[in-house]
Amino acid sequence: MRNVQMRKYILLIASLLVTRLAVAGPPFTTDDPEPVEYRHWEFYTGSQLVQNPDGWSGTLPQFEINYGPIPHLQVGMIIPAVSFVAPSDGPRQFGYGDMQFGAKYQFIEETETLPKIALFPHVDVPTGDQERGLGSGNPDYFIPLWLQKSIGPWTTYGGGGYSINPGEGNQNSWFVGWQVQRRMTSNLTLGAEVFHETSKLEEGPSSTKFNVGAIVDLSETYHLLASAGHSIQGPEEFQTYIAFLITFGPEKSSGSHSKR
Repeated sequence: MRNVQMRKYILLIASLLVTRLAVAGPPFTTDDPEPVEYRHWEFYTGSQLVQNPDGWSGTLPQFEINYGPIPHLQVGMIIPAVSFVAPSDGPRQFGYGDMQFGAKYQFIEETETLPKIALFPHVDVPTGDQERGLGSGNPDYFIPLWLQKSIGPWTTYGGGGYSINPGEGNQNSWFVGWQVQRRMTSNLTLGAEVFHETSKLEEGPSSTKFNVGAIVDLSETYHLLASAGHSIQGPEEFQTYIAFLITFGPEKSSGSHSKR
């Protein structure tokens, strides 16, 4: 019974990787409340990996596209071109994963006393093959609230949300996380985060993890992002994320990758 439950847990991790890490404030899992600028675009090409005692899972690669159709609103999608599961005691699986669609709406501007606040609901669409561990088999709805405050070169953001996760053996869950970052130079930003998730499986384990990450602005248009971390409570896991980001739009301002 334990082996069956553990296998289900490993397969679920594969489908979660395609969405939960990618929809956040790359390269971090915790998200920020700042949408893409009006009439601007973000295009990420990246990969994320998770390793635990039972094997590896992740995406190689995945694409994320975000657009600002009106001020304070961002719409976007994640395309898991190649998801994979490589258990230590079973066959490897490769294929298309679960897609994600979301919209971020910032409804409070940051002031001297108030943080910036936004809602960012999104849905994971079960386009991956559940039988092969490449998808969840059910839609997953996540409804988070994010806050952010900046002081000089320092920026901190975080919040949390509730995930509605239907399906046999699944249960709804909570996510909460917080991140702190500092712009070290005009081209380099370093940060760290801690986040906690309750289990999406009935009687499954919760987990608490940390990440450290960096953002390198090669220019106003091209950016490199990377993070890595480990669990500090719950199942033992190592996670990493790396991506190349292109940002563009009309009348692009200096330092336009303002979200990070």
